[in-house]
Amino acid sequence: MTWTGVIEAGAMRPGTPAMTARGRGRHERIQDGRWIVGTYQQDQFLLDGTFVLTWQMHWVVGWDPASGGYRATFADNYGRCRLMRGRIDGDLLMFETMWESSVRLRLVWDAADPHELLWRNETSVDGGPWTLAEAYRCTPV
Repeated sequence: MTWTGVIEAGAMRPGTPAMTARGRGRHERIQDGRWIVGTYQQDQFLLDGTFVLTWQMHWVVGWDPASGGYRATFADNYGRCRLMRGRIDGDLLMFETMWESSVRLRLVWDAADPHELLWRNETSVDGGPWTLAEAYRCTPV
């Protein structure tokens, strides 16, 4: 899949500028389909088109029968590694970081339109409201 979208000002840390991004990902099923492994790469640009950085992430997701829910883990080139719990709510697939920390993440895939998957990353700081960090339109390849 590929995607394009925007990163909100301050989303990467306070004071960071708004950016645009384009990325690509590849998925494969492992262990007879129980888990899906994704490898992602995204190039980020200032609004004037200046290249900023390339972000990379590895994602493993699947159904965990012991917990009765979806689980995922990710590791990225910033050195972050997190465990997430997921659920389906209508056309939405949502994952939230597990365990309390000062910054929580929520990843939301919206499949209401079968021709265009929408994805967003939201953050909550110190238990505050969820705010948009980045939003993308995803296209299957």
